[in-house]
Amino acid sequence: MKKIISLLAITLIFTACKDESKDNGKLNIVTTTTMITDLVQNIGGDMINIQGLMGSGVDPHLYKASEGDVSKLVNADIIFYSGLHLEGKLVEVLEKMESSQKTTIALSNALDKNTLIGSEYFASNYDPHVWFDINYFQQFAKKTAAVLSKKDPENAQTYEANKNAYIVKLEALQNNIKQTIETLPKEKRILVTAHDAFNYFGKAYGFEVVGLQGISTATEAGVQDVQKLATFIIEKNIKAIFIESSVPKRTIEALQASVKSKGHDVEIGGTLYSDALGNAGTPEGTYIGMFEYNVNTIVNALK
Repeated sequence: MKKIISLLAITLIFTACKDESKDNGKLNIVTTTTMITDLVQNIGGDMINIQGLMGSGVDPHLYKASEGDVSKLVNADIIFYSGLHLEGKLVEVLEKMESSQKTTIALSNALDKNTLIGSEYFASNYDPHVWFDINYFQQFAKKTAAVLSKKDPENAQTYEANKNAYIVKLEALQNNIKQTIETLPKEKRILVTAHDAFNYFGKAYGFEVVGLQGISTATEAGVQDVQKLATFIIEKNIKAIFIESSVPKRTIEALQASVKSKGHDVEIGGTLYSDALGNAGTPEGTYIGMFEYNVNTIVNALK
């Protein structure tokens, strides 16, 4: 990381006197997580060039910036990231970018901190998985449109129209998943996953959420954690538990084995997308498709 930070400092010195300009008439945008990339692409549309640093299945908590990433960040007109220390090891690079007068936007800064879930695992003291409340993601969309419009006022009308169209889609998503969740009895709405990525989902949509690991995947689940959660699963008669796409499945498999060792069965209900979207070009490769897939997987497995 020190090598990368040093490279960043040198590069910024050489680019400090250059005016930011649009490539082929379009803003150069760099994003971090796949959720943010999909969001900004929806708002920016054909008016922007966009490069996402993280791909499908990448864990943002553990992601380290490469020299290639630093080059992309330096050449960006705007950098969008989630914030609340979700991007763990990348945060120091992003903060240095911001201090160099680069337009660096932590979209979570648009949220009212008083409404966020506290977390002792992050320097921000907040759970950073805010995109699992669609209302928060709508605020991300509004902030993105405002930033793009300020930077590129000639296309402000397009950004505003794209934002409005996307919010309509998000509102439809909200209605659809609520209808799906209503088909699951309330006493069965207990979600057990690899790590605590779904607390905002649980708060917004009426699930009790239990993660085997902490909110950050940098923490490890111990034997006592597994045993305690196995007992909870048996007591609550939980039918299924879930793997996450960006977290190794061995912890959930160990949990399943622990439940079985106590004379009970619990299914692995499927793989949920938590800190990253699915593969590009698939429905799960979009925020809306990911959310629909997750809810359908959860509800079908727990019925």
